[in-house]
Amino acid sequence: MSASPLGQPLLESRITSLPLVHRGKVRDIYAVGDDALLIVTTDRLSAFDVVMPVPIPGKGEVLTRVSAFWFDRLKSIVPSQALGIAPESVVAENERDQVAGRAIVVKKLKALPVEAIVRGYLAGSGWKEYQSSQSVCGIALPAGLRQADRLPQPIFTPSTKAALGAHDENISFDQMATLIGADLAAQVRDVSLALYKAAAEYALTRGIIIADTKFEFGQDEEGRLVWIDEALTPDSSRFWPADQYRPGSNPPSFDKQFVRDWLVASGWNKQAPGPALPAEIVDKTSAKYREAMTRLLG
Repeated sequence: MSASPLGQPLLESRITSLPLVHRGKVRDIYAVGDDALLIVTTDRLSAFDVVMPVPIPGKGEVLTRVSAFWFDRLKSIVPSQALGIAPESVVAENERDQVAGRAIVVKKLKALPVEAIVRGYLAGSGWKEYQSSQSVCGIALPAGLRQADRLPQPIFTPSTKAALGAHDENISFDQMATLIGADLAAQVRDVSLALYKAAAEYALTRGIIIADTKFEFGQDEEGRLVWIDEALTPDSSRFWPADQYRPGSNPPSFDKQFVRDWLVASGWNKQAPGPALPAEIVDKTSAKYREAMTRLLG
């Protein structure tokens, strides 16, 4: 399935003018020369680490635009891998419709083997763990917190990066330090917390609570930390509408939680292949992504 100027959903890009490097859950990555990559954000949706067979129209464009916004807004905290080259300029003319509005040309970097997760609120798996152990990823928290409560301070809870189809695993900060070195681990933690705090503060002025988010980083030739992958999107974050936020219950969200809820209710066993999503779920999810973008970007 390819895109068209009319904005047809893109389940999988088919670019033959560049070598394909990798197809991820959502992104297709192509080599641009020796030191750059073209990242095409498709309309694929992954839930419970399984890619759904039905695309979400407009999702790739939303993720691309939201990431570009944050990379630029927060560049004083950490640089991103974005190169500022028009994606249309690196593919064949007949392939430009596949990259328009949904692709980015980036510097090729060595990715760190960890995901940097910051949680500002008690939600999802964190809430489950808290109920049984009063901790999240082994970090002790005060007693008496309710579901969706704001944490006293945002916490950093890294995980390993799993291969396609496998589950990421939470690790302690010490385990992360063993993996990538103590100095780099401390830098990743501090930068992640700074990014989250700045983003959460801004998002609140736009009526969005960022409950938690995931960052990925790489290093350039000089060993400097660089922000890669995506930036504070509805895919990598839990966004809640501030006007509907009530601690003690799970707030509605702008992310794929909508699809997850439907999948759980459907009785699907969380094994590939994923079920075909009903048109109503697809439309509502597409609208959620767009609303998040409109709120954030104005």
